[in-house]
Amino acid sequence: MASVMRVVVYPPDEDGGRRVRVDGEILGRAYGLRDIAEFLRRAGIEYVDEAYVAESGLIEWRGGGPAAWES
Repeated sequence: MASVMRVVVYPPDEDGGRRVRVDGEILGRAYGLRDIAEFLRRAGIEYVDEAYVAESGLIEWRGGGPAAWES
């Protein structure tokens, strides 16, 4: 059985960026859905785009959903 990566996107900071953590490792700061998609691709999730990021139930959004980018 394949394990599912745990993805957490933290609340926007004062610059509008959001930390992205996958399986306990901070991958970087995202400034939009495209950045999160790129982090997930680098983590090994194929065929990820902005629509996937916005609609995926596997992403835990803290401090607002996929449309929240300002603190």
